[in-house]
Amino acid sequence: MTTVRIPADWPTTEARARAVQDELRTRVELHEPGPAPGAGTVTGVDVAYDDERDVVVAAAVVLDGASLEVVEEATAVGRISFPYVPGLLAFRELPTVLAVLERLTAAPGLVVCDGYGLAHPRRFGLASHLGVLTGLPTIGVAKNPFTFAYEEPGAERGSTSPLVDAEAGGEEVGCAVRTRDGVKPVFVSVGHRVDLRTAVGHVLHLTPRYRLPETTRVADALCRRALTAATN
Repeated sequence: MTTVRIPADWPTTEARARAVQDELRTRVELHEPGPAPGAGTVTGVDVAYDDERDVVVAAAVVLDGASLEVVEEATAVGRISFPYVPGLLAFRELPTVLAVLERLTAAPGLVVCDGYGLAHPRRFGLASHLGVLTGLPTIGVAKNPFTFAYEEPGAERGSTSPLVDAEAGGEEVGCAVRTRDGVKPVFVSVGHRVDLRTAVGHVLHLTPRYRLPETTRVADALCRRALTAATN
């Protein structure tokens, strides 16, 4: 597999990375409705690491928006480009994620990230960062609420409740979404060029059988297989 090169100007310090976040987050578009759920294509991206070998693998899987059948998939292998720092994880992942998206021949449509967008301490998680750099509509779907608070949504699939930053006066940064009856919710936040209502609609469309979106499930399995192949 080809190893992705880290850009020469990629941040190497926490201070520089935060400065980049401050610069780029002013470009996030929160008011476009974005593509409709079930239309066009939708792409899941995910990453897997082997820290001992300094390897990160990214996977991108394009699904048909209506049927959720796989249209195309790709992987890329790179070096870990930034140390582990909470709130700055995008800098570990983005060079390889950008490379794998460039390998797709199908239009990505909406990109679903396994992580956060606006639901981030600096309001600029991976989904927002990726969206600004590529211009693509993006959302984040996370397995836990990070540092934010929420009240349990109703037990029925489709129930929601606000995800809020209690330390910022209860600012709403996303939504807890129940994708299966009685199962722990997922946590949805806007990345770029999609509003929250549309993001929630996409997540419900992408979870016909399981808690996590099909985009995340398929991309996760692919990048784990690729990591095994790259490190054995």
